[in-house]
Amino acid sequence: MVNKGKRGFRSALLDWYAAHARQLPWRTPPQVKSNKKTKRTRPYEVWLSEVMLQQTTVAAVFPRFAAFTQRWPSVAALADAPFEDVAQEWAGLGYYARARNLHACAKVVADTLGGEFPENEAGLLELPGIGGYTAAAVAAIAFGQPTNVVDGNVERVMARLFAVEAPLREAKVELKRLAGLLVDADHAGDYAQALMDLGATICTPRSPKCLLCPVSTFCAAFEEGRTKSIPAKPVKTKRPVRFGAAFALVEGRKLLLERRPPQGLLGGMLGLPGTVWSEAKLDEKTALAAAPAKVDWKSVGEIRHVFTHFELRLRVYSASGRLQKGAPFADLNDLGKAGLPTVFKKAAAVVK
Repeated sequence: MVNKGKRGFRSALLDWYAAHARQLPWRTPPQVKSNKKTKRTRPYEVWLSEVMLQQTTVAAVFPRFAAFTQRWPSVAALADAPFEDVAQEWAGLGYYARARNLHACAKVVADTLGGEFPENEAGLLELPGIGGYTAAAVAAIAFGQPTNVVDGNVERVMARLFAVEAPLREAKVELKRLAGLLVDADHAGDYAQALMDLGATICTPRSPKCLLCPVSTFCAAFEEGRTKSIPAKPVKTKRPVRFGAAFALVEGRKLLLERRPPQGLLGGMLGLPGTVWSEAKLDEKTALAAAPAKVDWKSVGEIRHVFTHFELRLRVYSASGRLQKGAPFADLNDLGKAGLPTVFKKAAAVVK
């Protein structure tokens, strides 16, 4: 950081945040002008939003957060909900292990902690599904604790601030150390959110808005004219491809579903019956051997879906037949109500 000092940097950033903070439904307004430490805000909403945001954009989380908090307005209400309902509401928000951990965490807080979240990182880290980043974020934002909250946006800000040239993935440890040098108890929650907002709206990955940046005079990359080249772009690696088949057994407009195993990708969610997903292509004979019924299956198309670590190519087979009594199903005329993961929405959409 250019020789200006920690206090000046924090002051400039907090003043900017007081005027330009994003209005998010899980936030309280900036407390910078109150001349007090950041007030304790709503821990349930802060925790819920942070878990949702781990794999999703702010814009995508807006309606999902509203739906969750309307349906389950407190951690106790969420804890009392059947997991199947929580998993259905989670559809489209990323790995379903997070939904399982979300529900398990709510139960611990509600049943053993009297509905109160721990106020420090150590206590929060003891809860299911809460890792280092989430613990630091909740402690700072909800309880005003001076924690080192570092997400991808903050990493990028630190890389430019201190002119760290390496790709973010390679520099994570160093960037977290540098961010820690700027942590202070003064307005801890506002400061953490200000850094996030700076990275999200000003210090963006491409074409950073340096002329609008409140802390450009502290930025080594700006002083050196290298904000577009810092951090360095990572070397792209080819995403592996997996293959599989899904079966759409239809009776009238009812589409047969199955509950996936509780562990693993999309664990506990409803989906179409199908084969395992593997790196080897399946021939039709092998695929049909895994079909849920002996009927006249016909290939109706292939869908592609990109997960975080691989691309899936799923061949969809369709047939008419009787659904077993009591089996889960979706209405093909209203697939949205089924709460299917996106990959299975795509597969169902090719069925006529």
